[in-house]
Amino acid sequence: MMKFVKNYMESIDGVAIYPIISLLIFFIFFVLLFWWVATAKKDYLQKMSHLPLDINDKTDAK
Repeated sequence: MMKFVKNYMESIDGVAIYPIISLLIFFIFFVLLFWWVATAKKDYLQKMSHLPLDINDKTDAK
């Protein structure tokens, strides 16, 4: 099965660009995510971290 896929992919012109594009998208996404986390306001992060544990929830747990 893999031999068929390998032979088929080798016959496509310019197929080598797809792994490069995928790597770039992956790398850019995580660089942007790291930048957002590094520049996020600490008050916002603190508020979001306590949100699931907030006792003053408006819904009644029954």
